[in-house]
Amino acid sequence: MASFINHLLRSASWARDALRRHTGKTARFEFFPVAAVLTVLANGEVAAAGAGSEPSATVRLGPGLLLRLAVRDETAWREIDIAGDTEFASALHHVARNLRWDVEEDLSRVFGDVAAHRMVETGRTLQRWGGEAADNTARSFAEYWTEEQPLIAGARDLEEFGRAVDQLRDDAARLEKRIENLTKRKLDK
Repeated sequence: MASFINHLLRSASWARDALRRHTGKTARFEFFPVAAVLTVLANGEVAAAGAGSEPSATVRLGPGLLLRLAVRDETAWREIDIAGDTEFASALHHVARNLRWDVEEDLSRVFGDVAAHRMVETGRTLQRWGGEAADNTARSFAEYWTEEQPLIAGARDLEEFGRAVDQLRDDAARLEKRIENLTKRKLDK
């Protein structure tokens, strides 16, 4: 894990500078069911912490939260549980949130620039296609459940129901008023 993080850090001097201010501090990352303890080195990179190292900050990611972060769900960042040295935790949060992996650059070293560009573009196209397929499937289910097998009320049905409820309420109010008037007349006699 440390080698991959260092690979990303080597291409982002701003991130190494942010971490360098916390040289020697240790962070414990818990993402169910795995835990990693890393120490910040003098050059701004990280290394596996020694046995028995006491963490300055602890970062806990609940189940599924790591996946939400991977797909760039911005709301997921607020659900991370961070304890310990707040200044260190803030630096970790900033680096984690803004550090990006330049996949195309890494692929170009192995396959060349043109092939790497095509691979990344293919990946983006597949990602867009997957999102569109999920949207289309959701719309199809919604249409099926509102039109073919009504499990969900459609907008027209809800409007019609609302009008019927309003009509029933008005009719009940008129009936109540008539009963009140008849009762009043009977008492007046």
